[in-house]
Amino acid sequence: MVDISALPMREITATPRGGVRIGALVRMSEAAADRRVRDAYPVVSETLELSASAQLRNMATIGGNIMQRTRCTYFRDVSAACNKRQPGSGCAARGGVNRTHSILGGSEHCVATHPSDVAVAFADFLLQPGTTPEREQALRPGELITAVEIPAHPRPLKSGYLKVRDRQSYEFALTSAAVALHVQGGVIRAAKIAAGGVGTVPWKLSTVEQHLIGKRPSDRLWAEAAARAADGAQPLTHNEFKVELLKRTVERQLRVVGGIR
Repeated sequence: MVDISALPMREITATPRGGVRIGALVRMSEAAADRRVRDAYPVVSETLELSASAQLRNMATIGGNIMQRTRCTYFRDVSAACNKRQPGSGCAARGGVNRTHSILGGSEHCVATHPSDVAVAFADFLLQPGTTPEREQALRPGELITAVEIPAHPRPLKSGYLKVRDRQSYEFALTSAAVALHVQGGVIRAAKIAAGGVGTVPWKLSTVEQHLIGKRPSDRLWAEAAARAADGAQPLTHNEFKVELLKRTVERQLRVVGGIR
């Protein structure tokens, strides 16, 4: 193990193009409270504030949160088969108690969800399990996360995060939705939507985004778009409820961010 706590990666700075750069060792609570993050990217500050507990947020870092491993019961039970922990041993979750597991992006080798909330606001870094569930991030040997950079969007986005869980504190998401919209002239010009708690990685909802672009916000539109949120879902024995819960979570957050409730 290598201690990186003394490295100079604890600052939040503006980027030359108007974005924000958050050092990998910035505490979650520090990033959530930063005025630049709160004003320009409320979806990020909200994901951080809804994570874990206040005590953990005061200690955990941005880089560590994104790099955390799954909270799958079978991964943490060394007596259970887990391809992520021991490749080739099998996946006990597929035939076991899988209420909290994924309905999107799973494979016969792994159906564990990624636990991070803030990762839902980003994309492409985490890898779907496929046939190599033990490989979770797009980091190469010797590489290190030094910062998370949030680029400025060409259009101002109104954003927010909704997390649905069994209890309101210190609990992982059953479903969650990160929504960012730009409405101009009464028409939706840009939409960025992703879900957590339902996929093996934070799940980008491209079909929902596409359905929104170019249309006027309305109760009917939110319902129609959200109905596509679970496209391609493959629920397991105990988590079929997540299909409908995901649709309702996305619709609710579209109404909040879109201004029609």
